[in-house]
Amino acid sequence: MAEVADNTSANANNGQKSFFDLGSFVGDLNIEDEIASADISLEGLEEELQECKTDDVVANILSKGTTLREYTKGVENNLRQVELDSIQDYIKESDNLVSLHDQIRDCDMILTQMETLLSGFQGEIGSISSDIKILQEKSMDMGLRLKNRKVAESKLAKFVEDIIVPPRMIDIIVDGEVNEEYMRTLEILSKKLKYSDADLMVKTSKALKDVRPELQRLRQKAVSKVFDFMVQKLYSLRKPKTNIQILQQSVLLKYKYILSFLKEHGKEVYLEVRAAYTDTMNKVLSAQFRAYIQALEKLQLDIATSNDLIGVETRSTGLFLRGREPLKNRSAVFALGERINILKEIEEPPLIPHIAEASSKKYPYEVLFRSLHKLLMDTASSEYLFCDDFFGEQTMFYDIFAGPFSVIDEHFGTILPNSFDAIGLLLMIRIIYHHQLVMSRRRIPCLDSYLDKVNIALWPRFKMVFDLHLNSLRNANIRTLWEDDVHPHYVIRRYAEFTASLIHLNVEYGDGQLELNLERLRMAVDDSLVKLAQMFAKQKQQTVFLINNYDMTISVLKEAGPDGGKIQQHFEELLKNNTSIFVEELLLEHFSDLIKFVKTRGSEDPSIGTERPITIAEVEPIVKDFASRWKAAIELMHNDVITSFSNFLCGMDILRAALTQLLLYYTRLSDCIKRINGGSTLNKDLVSISSIVYEIRKYSRTF
Repeated sequence: MAEVADNTSANANNGQKSFFDLGSFVGDLNIEDEIASADISLEGLEEELQECKTDDVVANILSKGTTLREYTKGVENNLRQVELDSIQDYIKESDNLVSLHDQIRDCDMILTQMETLLSGFQGEIGSISSDIKILQEKSMDMGLRLKNRKVAESKLAKFVEDIIVPPRMIDIIVDGEVNEEYMRTLEILSKKLKYSDADLMVKTSKALKDVRPELQRLRQKAVSKVFDFMVQKLYSLRKPKTNIQILQQSVLLKYKYILSFLKEHGKEVYLEVRAAYTDTMNKVLSAQFRAYIQALEKLQLDIATSNDLIGVETRSTGLFLRGREPLKNRSAVFALGERINILKEIEEPPLIPHIAEASSKKYPYEVLFRSLHKLLMDTASSEYLFCDDFFGEQTMFYDIFAGPFSVIDEHFGTILPNSFDAIGLLLMIRIIYHHQLVMSRRRIPCLDSYLDKVNIALWPRFKMVFDLHLNSLRNANIRTLWEDDVHPHYVIRRYAEFTASLIHLNVEYGDGQLELNLERLRMAVDDSLVKLAQMFAKQKQQTVFLINNYDMTISVLKEAGPDGGKIQQHFEELLKNNTSIFVEELLLEHFSDLIKFVKTRGSEDPSIGTERPITIAEVEPIVKDFASRWKAAIELMHNDVITSFSNFLCGMDILRAALTQLLLYYTRLSDCIKRINGGSTLNKDLVSISSIVYEIRKYSRTF
């Protein structure tokens, strides 16, 4: 191989070509002889030689021009030399190899011994594993037996504990006082009684057959003892001046387990206790509400009678019938006033009658109504919650309150038919509405049906009283009601105050039916007011009368609310129309010639030919008459307005409107004179517009 490398290097140094003609190189081979001698097929040799062209070693060999046989011999010689060298190397290392062989043999012997030792260990470990498995199985079996024994022990212990009757428990049930310890003992007894009836196996056990008679005797003794105890506590509710709520919360609720025990183990006795409590509370509460109502009746202030109607003449009610009643209370018949404050006191505590009576105060019925129902709400709420907590029943509340409801209904049945106070009735309706909201917030439904019933009773009565007022206007004797006075009529003032009160009470509720009734009342008062006005002989008095009443009505309605609604708008329109009529009447009274001329001839143009043109002679008397007395006439108008209208501000507005209209008329007259031929001759008699404006402002400043 070294020689080949040397030859290859020499050929490269000599610059021989690295590529050769493969066909010419193999041409020396006698292929047929090779085939014949070796019986070898050379099919595909050409392709294999072509593939070897890219091999570096083959290409290097072929590039020298050496034949294959020569190259083969060279290779064989090289291999032989290498073999000889290897043998020499092996002979040199023979001692080491012998030593290595001995070492390998020794190691093999040691490994054989270790194998034997480990095999022995493996056998021993297998034996130990088998023993451990046996011990594990024994341990699991013992653990299972222990668990079963513990379960059996616990069940047996529970059974013994649940059926055994300790002497201490017998002593407490038979001789002990009813207290917290007694109730704890009742709980234990209850559990034993339940346990004895719960399981069929327990029922059939011999141990229970011995204990059951003792348990039943203890149950009977406990039921009898707690019944006597509860009856005694219930009788304490009947003592006078007893605070029932405090007694319920601080005493009875502590023993509520007694009721649970009686429900489960003494149903008949429980029903007796329930009936005794129901009867006791029914009578006690009925008596308390009856006494409270009687005390409230002494505080009642009578507001209205059947004669206190809008359209009833004041004189016809009789002076002697009103002799004992303060005059200030009569205004409350139609005006709401401070009575509205009751709606702000919905949650206030009920009245304490003896304190109010000591101060000699009297109250409208709606105040007493609110106080009574506030007491009813608080008492009912407390009783409803107590029944639910103590007895676990809510329905028994209605049995308890059947009496108090009957007492209140009886009282209400005597008050309502004699109530002619429409404002008070509507206030009571609003009070009931707020009380329903209070009960709703408390989430207590026990008074729902009662409050609905009261509400249903109040509305028809209110409608009846309202219709009395309405019919009093429709059927009023106008001649009897009429007074020779242009100032606001007392009937119209009643109407205004009454309507304003009802509107105020309807602001937050938007009752459409009430609005329709108010519209009916408004139509009736319109008709009555016109009839009253027609009783005056002069048209001017009629107009002044209407203006005064319309203005007064609007002022009263504005107090009820900023807008006043449709009714106020209606009267404002009537006031506006009648003010215009009065202004014309007032000006005609003092400046009839001026107004007549301006309305009939003021719009004509003198420069255009007409059948009868405006002349100086026609206008001059009007101008001179105005100049001579316009200030005096304005003063008369002022005095007339001052005496005619009750509302100072309204009168001044009317005077201002009249003076403004006068200024317009006079301005039109001045413009007409300017268009007349020779009209400048009247300039010396014309009053300047600025003078009239100054006079108007002077009166404006005055007011």
